[in-house]
Amino acid sequence: MKATVAKTAAPKAPRAAKAKPAAVPSSELLKLIVDSLEDNKAEEIVTIPLSGKSSIADHLVVATGRSTRQVASMALHLRDKIKASGRKTPAVEGLEQADWVLVDAGDIVAHLFRPEVRTLYNLEKMWSADLTPSSVEGGTPAKRRKPKPA
Repeated sequence: MKATVAKTAAPKAPRAAKAKPAAVPSSELLKLIVDSLEDNKAEEIVTIPLSGKSSIADHLVVATGRSTRQVASMALHLRDKIKASGRKTPAVEGLEQADWVLVDAGDIVAHLFRPEVRTLYNLEKMWSADLTPSSVEGGTPAKRRKPKPA
């Protein structure tokens, strides 16, 4: 008869935690995005600070590409550069048509347009409006006045 010997496994050493790259501050991320767009020959790059206007992001970046191919290429390069900087891979929407591509990097959202589409939606005008409560009387829209009879 064979004797069975219970094997006891040696305790496993704890796994070394993977070092995460340091997160890029919002100002550095903004510079990275603008630099990437400039490198890819984007036109009319505009940054819009959103503090006090919206909680969706710290900044909005709007830029134009000359064609759908350029818009898609700018978006993909931007996604890769943001990921390489140590941030989470940003969500990219609209690559299929590439008329308007949104790159959501969390603190900063980039909108990349073809010229005609940018003119149609005119995001700069919408987001540049002063929406603070002090700009509107009592925090509510102004009442319409009835025209005086002639």
